[in-house]
Amino acid sequence: MKYIIRPTAILFCFFIFIGCKKADNGGNTTPTNLVIITDISSDGSGTVAFTATADNAVSYDYEFGNGEVRTVVSGIVTYIYTLEGSHTYPVTVTAKSSSGLKIKKTVDITVTVNTSIPGLFWSDEFNANGAPDPLKWGYDIGGGGWGNQELQYYTNRPENVIVEGGVLKIKAIRESYSGSEYTSARILSLNKFAFMYGKVEVKAKLPAGVGTWPAIWAMGSDIGTVGWPACGEIDIMEHRGSELNKIFGTIHYPGHSGGNAVGSTKTIANATTEFHIYTLDWSASYIKIYVDEQLYHSVDNSNAIPFNHDFFFIMNVAMGGTFGGDVDPAFTNATMEVDYIRVYK
Repeated sequence: MKYIIRPTAILFCFFIFIGCKKADNGGNTTPTNLVIITDISSDGSGTVAFTATADNAVSYDYEFGNGEVRTVVSGIVTYIYTLEGSHTYPVTVTAKSSSGLKIKKTVDITVTVNTSIPGLFWSDEFNANGAPDPLKWGYDIGGGGWGNQELQYYTNRPENVIVEGGVLKIKAIRESYSGSEYTSARILSLNKFAFMYGKVEVKAKLPAGVGTWPAIWAMGSDIGTVGWPACGEIDIMEHRGSELNKIFGTIHYPGHSGGNAVGSTKTIANATTEFHIYTLDWSASYIKIYVDEQLYHSVDNSNAIPFNHDFFFIMNVAMGGTFGGDVDPAFTNATMEVDYIRVYK
């Protein structure tokens, strides 16, 4: 039997083919499901991180509500508002397909800019409850001793690190977790904020308990290429629960690191029950470390030591180890609280 294909059948198949081809071309499909996520910094800097996503979109136009417009392919952008005070902005995002089809959405955000602190270059006031500001802080995660035979496993869980009531809380807990006897947290500003020279102030209350080892410190940003101690390390504050109220200020660099580091100590009152201000004053000529405005460690800076490049911050509570020593068998938990960290230029 001979099959005859009529012209109408050919045209029908042709249109089906064209229709299928169009359906497969995302450029001719209007974007859908536009979602806008905002992360507003609480430190008065005016910084807002935006993330926009949409199906079938290849770029995003941002109108920031103040006349400025920016196009980003990824949908991710950080923008800094500069108008002093608290203001609400209608932010409009337009998601576009490759052929120009688009969908638009507007969200209102309220941003506070506070530049009233003279000389303030960067800070975290820890005024927004929840996880630490992701624009400023990341986490070291894991156990294994951290090069000092430490006993804790660092996590990013709210049980170990959280902002509550205007303070950052880093909490060490006795619990079995991923092969470790304790958990805690270690936050750092690596790849988020770094600085060279200036005055650093940290207002903090330290954890109590034999075996605790809280630290507020800075590390050379080139650690990934030159390693430690060639990158340099500045310990603004260290404390161990076995020597209550004795504050350590130390710098580490090649030839003077670990147990051979260059440092001094200062004994204060009520380190674990009251807030105190720990200060670093750093220039091309010197490195000075204070507690409550009392200078207790000073080192001449020069090109001979690695303290003339960018450094980032680390804050943590370790347990035991070569510095913390044996842990009290009765220990259950202890918390370091940080009211603020500020850098002045």
